[in-house]
Amino acid sequence: MNFGPIFLFLIAAGGVVFVALFLNRMLAPRKPNPEKLSTYECGEEAVGSPWIRFNTRFYVIALIFLVFDVEVLFLFPWAVNLKSLGMFAWIEMAVFIIILSVGLAYVWAKRDLEWIKPDSDEIQAALRQSSQTITDK
Repeated sequence: MNFGPIFLFLIAAGGVVFVALFLNRMLAPRKPNPEKLSTYECGEEAVGSPWIRFNTRFYVIALIFLVFDVEVLFLFPWAVNLKSLGMFAWIEMAVFIIILSVGLAYVWAKRDLEWIKPDSDEIQAALRQSSQTITDK
């Protein structure tokens, strides 16, 4: 195959990007002022510090979503070609789904899917109360 035109196009595209960035750097005025240096919040007046601590649950939920989203990407090609793949591919995907189900059960057991987790003291009190209710019966 002749890749010359493709390489020429890539070089030309890179050149256009480089020239645009270079011209912007050379021609743009540099006059910083407090308004330009302030945090932009969709046209709203900034309230408080822009540096806040995020709850780590955001990251846990995002990682769990990412894992199960990638699982769906693996399931689509398998589902499309299921008839032609045979029994071995079916068993292989069943093992894959079982492993992911065990992972989901683990995350669920750790209560990482709940946004508001009770404190360990609250959990202990609830367990004591439920065990006392059971022994009273």
